[in-house]
Amino acid sequence: MTLPRRGFLRLAAGAAMLPAASRVASAQSYPSRNVRIVVGFAPGGIQDIYARLIGQWLSDQLGQSFVVENRVGAGGNIATELVVNAPADGHTLLLVASSASINVSLYEKLNFNFIRDIAPVAGLSRAPLVMLVNPTVPVHSVAEFIAFAKSNPGKVNMASPGAGSIPHIAGELFKTLAGIDMVHVPYRGGAPALIDLVGGQVQMMFSNSPILEYVKAGQLRALAVTTTAPSKILPDLPTVGASLPGFEASNWQGIGAPKDTPADVIETLNRAINAALADPRIARQVADTDATVITGSPGDFGRLIADETDKWGKVIRAANIRAT
Repeated sequence: MTLPRRGFLRLAAGAAMLPAASRVASAQSYPSRNVRIVVGFAPGGIQDIYARLIGQWLSDQLGQSFVVENRVGAGGNIATELVVNAPADGHTLLLVASSASINVSLYEKLNFNFIRDIAPVAGLSRAPLVMLVNPTVPVHSVAEFIAFAKSNPGKVNMASPGAGSIPHIAGELFKTLAGIDMVHVPYRGGAPALIDLVGGQVQMMFSNSPILEYVKAGQLRALAVTTTAPSKILPDLPTVGASLPGFEASNWQGIGAPKDTPADVIETLNRAINAALADPRIARQVADTDATVITGSPGDFGRLIADETDKWGKVIRAANIRAT
């Protein structure tokens, strides 16, 4: 998609356009007071965990408190709008979740343009979803599941935490690539969806919720992970893409800032965040969430967002998905 890519590359390239004197002056004065990291999801969730983890590191390294502020609602859009309208001085940051690349196409009317109004700062992590089935479904691999679904068109129920969620659109991409027909059953969150999957009311789900205990107890059967790399928690699982070329889905996180935030401030944050992700203690904590760190420049993170926005936009439009 041309517009997202151009927009993020333009924002990421801003450093080269600032006079050297202004870059030095701004870098020396930042941060001059407490910084808030706005999270669009509830305390205790994976986005909140990452914001607090990186916020503590930045507090220690940059000499000011980085405080997490949870603004829950509308799939993260309330938090995004707050940051979009904040002063562009680096003292208000956004925990950018993978839902941001979905919301661009999922919501017909937003009070902001994410691609235009949020500058990429740094990636944090990328984690797989797990393809799960109820043990009564007579399959033990992705290929067997596809064959089962093809022989039972419209009779397999696919659970998700809600319409437009990562598990939902991952399922829609899977349906398209596999050429199968499944019935989407949206829930209000991952927990009730998992409960019904365990109970057999639905047959399968792509889950981004903690599922290890269910799998160990034999209450759910894990078939594969959705990333191109194996899971750290379930390392013996194959990838979906090994059986279905072209399939990939992940839950990723990063940090963004209001557009026009000085490029040297973004550079300062990017360097500090990359240093955090290189620290063995932080890397272990990321691995404990079954995720892989994302390091690189603001431009690298911008390209990830642009690619994901393009990819999921096509799936959302093809499946005619709308926020509910």
